[in-house]
Amino acid sequence: MALTYTDLVEVDLGKLGTAVSDWKKSVDALKTAADNAAKGMRAKSDAARWAGANASVTREFVTKTTKEIADLHAEADSIHKLLLDGHTELVALQKNMRTAVQQDAPNLGIRVEDIGEGKVRCFFPHVRGDTDERTQDQLDAKQELEDRINRMVAHASEIDASLARALAKSHGGDKHNAGHRSYESLDDAQAERAAELAKLGPEMSDKQYMELNSILRFNARDADFSTDFYQSLGGPKETLEFYGRMSLDGTVGDNKERLALSRQLQRNMGLALASATDPDNKSHLPASWSAEFRKLGTQPIQLEPGSPNSPYGYQVLGGLLRYGNYDARFINPIAEHVVQLHKKDPYRFMDNKPMLGGADLDYGFNPSGKTGAGYDPLTSVLEGLGHSPEAAKRFFTDPPTAYNEDGTVDKNGTVGFESYFDELNKKDFTWAPDSLVHPGSDEAKHVRDMGPDALGHALESATTGAAWDADPPALHRDEESWKIMDQVIDRYNATSADGPHEAIKDSLARMGAAYIDDLNYSTYNFGGSGDALGRGEIFGAAGDGREHRDFGETAARNFMMLVGRDEEGYQTLSAAQQVYTASGLTAHEDDKGSGLAFAHNASKVHGILDATRELEIRTEFKDDEDQRNLELEKQGEWRKFGVSSSVAAVVGVGSVVVLGPAAGVVAATAVPLLMETAGESANTAYGNHTLQYLKDNEYNNDPEALAATQTVREIGERGAWVPVQNYGQTVGMSQDDMRELQPLIAGSYYDGRALVGDLEKVG
Repeated sequence: MALTYTDLVEVDLGKLGTAVSDWKKSVDALKTAADNAAKGMRAKSDAARWAGANASVTREFVTKTTKEIADLHAEADSIHKLLLDGHTELVALQKNMRTAVQQDAPNLGIRVEDIGEGKVRCFFPHVRGDTDERTQDQLDAKQELEDRINRMVAHASEIDASLARALAKSHGGDKHNAGHRSYESLDDAQAERAAELAKLGPEMSDKQYMELNSILRFNARDADFSTDFYQSLGGPKETLEFYGRMSLDGTVGDNKERLALSRQLQRNMGLALASATDPDNKSHLPASWSAEFRKLGTQPIQLEPGSPNSPYGYQVLGGLLRYGNYDARFINPIAEHVVQLHKKDPYRFMDNKPMLGGADLDYGFNPSGKTGAGYDPLTSVLEGLGHSPEAAKRFFTDPPTAYNEDGTVDKNGTVGFESYFDELNKKDFTWAPDSLVHPGSDEAKHVRDMGPDALGHALESATTGAAWDADPPALHRDEESWKIMDQVIDRYNATSADGPHEAIKDSLARMGAAYIDDLNYSTYNFGGSGDALGRGEIFGAAGDGREHRDFGETAARNFMMLVGRDEEGYQTLSAAQQVYTASGLTAHEDDKGSGLAFAHNASKVHGILDATRELEIRTEFKDDEDQRNLELEKQGEWRKFGVSSSVAAVVGVGSVVVLGPAAGVVAATAVPLLMETAGESANTAYGNHTLQYLKDNEYNNDPEALAATQTVREIGERGAWVPVQNYGQTVGMSQDDMRELQPLIAGSYYDGRALVGDLEKVG
């Protein structure tokens, strides 16, 4: 029977702690007895000059007794280690559970109910006179708490089951015979069980499959466990064979339960492989695994005897690489080899996909179904870099190393390009159609989107220092990540000869939001005056403590004019700009001069973004008279992610905020702040001051509101002025001062708009 929520909250783990102590005493006593037996009676028995039948019987008895005492010590030691590990993990889980239930839940006004079978439900109790209406933030918080508690209960249940199973094996069930399975740790026992289940392969029942996933889920990031597990599979080839068979078993046909299990296995094994191949972990696989994977990458891996179509090693491995934060020493040689193979023949791997005629589209080695079917290893390895920020930074900045066909280093070879950034961002780079769709179908229009989408994720990881889909998003920027962002801005901007692939645009927008502080800093440099006018003081230190970097005024503006043309790109950058503007004005409450300079520049940036998006809308509708009546509606839609939406979508995280998702449009994005404070004080200051103007001036986006505002320009002007007005009131400016300030801020806003005029003329 599964452990329940009530069990975990109420169980007295002190009794288990006492058992651990008692077993430790037994281990110590039995060790002494075993040593005495070996050095005492066994040694004397072996040295005695006995003869005859009685001597043989006595010597055999002494030898057997000595062994039994040693076996008892080994059994007791195994039991003690298992109980110690189990107790340690359960105590930590119980502590976290009690924090969630006794602190987090009451703070949110939530109750927790045990519904049995290891599950709970969280709910808001009805309060007399309450409407019971909840904001989306409250509903999200409730769901997060429920999911967190259920994960802890599931983890505790898995520990309980693993511990019981391992104790039974240690004891053996024979009270007259000690000396059975001995374990050094609970990890050791869990890895053994995972290996037993893995040996069943596709013959695993759903129940056994769930057990394997449960063990992997809670231990994948533990290097001791993950290393033991992969070694138990045999080696790189056996790993590919196991994962390949399980993937095909889960994706063939229309068995939704089996598909869900294979998706879990893909994620769990990927996370475990990242842990097991990190050389900095005390336990890890040898470096030869990376070399062996490269060797197998271009070789067929036979998964089914007699099958006419065997996948290449890289096609199978790609499914695992999509999950986990990999060390550069493991994944980058693989990534380099894959790119070089792709350069020689972009269709090499896709020519080896099964011909299904558009049926069974998830069949293969990427059960997740995200970003490609998984037959193109280039897409897969870029997704892997998208979750491995340090490896991604090195991949885009280190000089390329040439590799032979078999994955060995070609010491005298050349790759034909200066960097992987240059190669992958070439105008004429050929992306393979990583899909199983029928060539003539509607879905086939987007078959080449997957590679650019994965490239965007890898660049996000490299420039932000966090996985592109980290939850919550985070920023860990440094000099290397800034250099890559500088390359991004140089490659993708309004003056580029060729624009970005549609699939990479959302990544460009999130990268822009992550560097909104440096983009603002760069735009404050009219005629090269930035440093002379003290922009270092105006923009202060970045939220993550680093000094601001200058992309160049024109380059920063051109990047924003490219990203801002796209609807989602505009929404992301505009929302980030609102948040950053508010944080900057908050930081300058005691320095009106710097505050006003910051406000003018922020208004200019707002003008650039608003005018850019307006230009795109006019371009879309200029040749269609019948659509003219829809223009206002269209304008309202792209501003729908406005002031009121961003209030509900901002959460403080130290000196960075997480923005989105809101209105189902803007994905969660990390936005740097301009702040001198950090931690909770920063969150408090942000909540009390920075967002106040948003809360006080929220508006609706219904038809009446759209009719009242009439145009995008009025909404844009409001977004530029309201934070400045709030700032003026905060620093005590008089009405006369505000009257003088208003036309100046308007001028800055329209200066930004005017800068977009060149883009319109070129267009």
